[in-house]
Amino acid sequence: MASGQQARAQAAAITPGRRSSEVEPEFESETDGGAGSGAASPAERVRALFGGHRLSPAQRRIAQFLTDHLTEAAFLSITELAERVGVSQPSVTRFASSLGFSGYPALREALQPIALSAVAGAPGEGEERHRNELQSAIDAEIENLTSLRRALADPDRIVAIGRELARSVPLTVVGLRISVSLAEYFAYAARRIHPDVRVVTRGGSVAFDGLLQAREAGGTWVLAFAMPRHAKETLAVVRAARGVGLRVALITDLALGPLVDEAEEVFTAGTGSRLVFDSYAAPGVLSAGILQAMADADPERTQARLEKYEHAAEQHDFFLDD
Repeated sequence: MASGQQARAQAAAITPGRRSSEVEPEFESETDGGAGSGAASPAERVRALFGGHRLSPAQRRIAQFLTDHLTEAAFLSITELAERVGVSQPSVTRFASSLGFSGYPALREALQPIALSAVAGAPGEGEERHRNELQSAIDAEIENLTSLRRALADPDRIVAIGRELARSVPLTVVGLRISVSLAEYFAYAARRIHPDVRVVTRGGSVAFDGLLQAREAGGTWVLAFAMPRHAKETLAVVRAARGVGLRVALITDLALGPLVDEAEEVFTAGTGSRLVFDSYAAPGVLSAGILQAMADADPERTQARLEKYEHAAEQHDFFLDD
């Protein structure tokens, strides 16, 4: 008889090519309030302005500031924006031009309706006044999960990366500093369904040794976690992985930046930042989704390994009887 976890693995199998009936149409215009303007969140609409453009480091800083501070930034003058980001005014002008706008005023004109929609969609004063800090933090995480749900309406990318990670033997999982917990969770679960999972939680030469050994043993992929604050050593490890011939799938909160530029596949999930330390509801769910896709990629191996583990757990009495 299948264990509870085996039954869950079977019941939760992802159907490739199946799109949710709730997939929203692409918005027709970021500025005209078109048919899809209400479908995507304001942050997603702003990121869509930047998508497909190669940006310099200074331009990525501008883009990130506009995304993170939309309701304020959309009404700043070019001088104020340059000062807030720490770049020159010509850099702001070049940034707007690189996106296809005639100049910063045209970009600001495109951003302002999106910012106003964000304000209009915010809770009213009465509701806000009756929420405490913990409830506000949970509300922010609900928004992160809602955005992730929308992004995963088409599961094909998750299915594809699950197949690639399942085939990579060994599979290396990277997470440094605050991202260690996510990497350890993923690796702990992945070992139940994958024959060789290795974890890198330290940078420098130790990380390089592990990556090189994984590649020489036949590994093809690394799954890296990068949560804020984003460490320089994480970027160094990702570059080292590519340097030894490994491909990189990245789970992060970033839509832009050097880490994103270095990865072959990027999956974004927002982090909760309303409390003194960040929370990771959406990255955790995204991780579980990729694990499910790995399980689906080789169902016979998955079931065989889960059966073997359940036998060992029963033999050695690992768990309490709940």
